[in-house]
Amino acid sequence: MAENTTLYDRALIRVSGEEARPFLQGLVTQDVLALEQGAPRWSGLLTPQGKALFDFILWADGDDVLIDCEAEQAEALQRRLTLYRLRRKVALEREEGLHVHWSADAGGKPTDPRLPGLGHRWIAPVAEDDGDAAPAFRAHRLSLGVTEGTAELGSDQTLWLEANAEELNGVSYTKGCYVGQENTARMHYRNKVGRRLVVVPEGQSDPKRQRTLLANLGLAIDHRRVEDMAGLALPPWQAAAIAADTAEDA
Repeated sequence: MAENTTLYDRALIRVSGEEARPFLQGLVTQDVLALEQGAPRWSGLLTPQGKALFDFILWADGDDVLIDCEAEQAEALQRRLTLYRLRRKVALEREEGLHVHWSADAGGKPTDPRLPGLGHRWIAPVAEDDGDAAPAFRAHRLSLGVTEGTAELGSDQTLWLEANAEELNGVSYTKGCYVGQENTARMHYRNKVGRRLVVVPEGQSDPKRQRTLLANLGLAIDHRRVEDMAGLALPPWQAAAIAADTAEDA
């Protein structure tokens, strides 16, 4: 019997063609030209104002790039990318023969690029009896305070750095221009992250700031001002970032 490793709530979009990487380089928050085999990167496609539209993990597959994204948003993401393609020599197609896999402890597999504690992630075909690992991964991810996807980040609602993109390795400040780069870079260099998404126990959630309630996990995702975080049960990586935010304002 196969281990349950497949994330059935994820899909893959293959970006290929001689201009595939330069095409993505001018759009997303990560350095696609430096993407290497077996070293995925978390990235986002933003509005011109720097708000998250889609988040995803980028994988090198030779010269191609595989976009590991929400299955429910794959069609919308593909349409959005197609709008930018114009006449460039780029193909965008769903990759149906491969799937995203996850395990909390899988030696030899790539570590999730956001946070080592998230475990291991890889791309491979699916065994016939491989069950769905998505519920286990979601519970594990949220226990570490990591948000993802439109239900949690919102669409055109949350600035990329408010989604903890810097702390979770979701942005490059050296790659050059991309959509939403100006405001994202300004926030970084001025140390002006005034709000953040946080995962908190349901009893600590502020209904006025609540983005999503996860009653089955006893958790909620709030979008709060950094000065309103005192007393919250937060993971160490995020508590340190918020302490730095408030120190800058002091």
